[in-house]
Amino acid sequence: MEQIIFYILSLIMVVFAIASVTSRMILRSVVYLLFVLCAIAGFYFLIDYNYLAAIQLTVYAGGIIVLFIFSVLLIHHIESKLDVASLGRRILVGLASLVGAGLTLSVIWAHPFIVAENSARSTEVRDIGLGMLSYGDGGYILPFEVISILLLAAMIGAIIVAKGTRLTIKD
Repeated sequence: MEQIIFYILSLIMVVFAIASVTSRMILRSVVYLLFVLCAIAGFYFLIDYNYLAAIQLTVYAGGIIVLFIFSVLLIHHIESKLDVASLGRRILVGLASLVGAGLTLSVIWAHPFIVAENSARSTEVRDIGLGMLSYGDGGYILPFEVISILLLAAMIGAIIVAKGTRLTIKD
């Protein structure tokens, strides 16, 4: 049963990834990308990584796609179509994609992927939280805080860009 679900999710992901890249309608490409991200969350659910699946759905499929849709609606018209790339550029991108796929597959086939017998211990959300917010070795509290400041700066920049007029400071 798990193999059937894996193949269905793989088919959904490949079909919608190709549709996302080849679609000339901007909003449709974003919606196709949403289906790809949901299929990735399905893979996480399939291997019983429920926390990563929830993060995938909320952050990527929820937040990032909404951000993409808002940016498309603010910058372009919904009915606008993307320009078709020249034949030379399409050939170059196709060759680069084949080289990248070949490198990825060669690395996957070269790696042994050995699973130890005593590695059946599952990671809980509490362990992830303690690891992210600890001050000691292997803790991620400093990068976590730096990213929050970066996101705050990005939100302020987005508000300034969306406002469209220059802010002036009055004495």
